[in-house]
Amino acid sequence: MNKTSTIIGWFYLGLSIIGAIMPTLANIDFMREFGPEFDIKLFIDMANSNPASQSLSRDLLIGASAVMTWIIIESRRLEMKRLWLILLGTITISFAFSAPLFLYLRERRLAEINNVTNPKSV
Repeated sequence: MNKTSTIIGWFYLGLSIIGAIMPTLANIDFMREFGPEFDIKLFIDMANSNPASQSLSRDLLIGASAVMTWIIIESRRLEMKRLWLILLGTITISFAFSAPLFLYLRERRLAEINNVTNPKSV
């Protein structure tokens, strides 16, 4: 990886970690307030309970749908392994975790491809 790719890769990885922590903390607060069984119907109802939350929920749904479609297509195009981890992370942790994680893994894969096609002479 070149210096720019390395920096952007670490940036994506940092966003992925933050994207796992922040939604998880909010979900823990939700479970503390509304019960440990995580009532998904209540969660969705609350996520659509006012115009502001509706806007954010719809924005996330549409944006995440587009990005997840691209992730699937791009990972196949680049012959990336372990796409299932990204998909599972989206469902179980958060989109804010899995999208930057995919970008990190994509940077690594692009560097790998670049190293194969343009090996440095010794």
